[in-house]
Amino acid sequence: MTHLYSVTLGVLVVAGLLTLVRLVHGPRALDRIVALDVIVTMVIAGTAVGMALRDDSTALPVLVVLALLAFIGSVTAAHLVEKRKGMR
Repeated sequence: MTHLYSVTLGVLVVAGLLTLVRLVHGPRALDRIVALDVIVTMVIAGTAVGMALRDDSTALPVLVVLALLAFIGSVTAAHLVEKRKGMR
């Protein structure tokens, strides 16, 4: 089972690096906003995998707070893009 966790974390790291490239190179603000939201989601997933690996659920409130922040950030970014037509 440990190999499965290692493979999962490896896939998350590769996906995080690819998303980081999108965050840096853009080209539009909306691309950067979505990339940042994906990175937050991958941090949540990595934390969940780490919790499963250690069989410890003490970080569950941190996951809930991060998920709420990601949701609020996505809604705020969508509202901002809707207001500013040039960001699309």
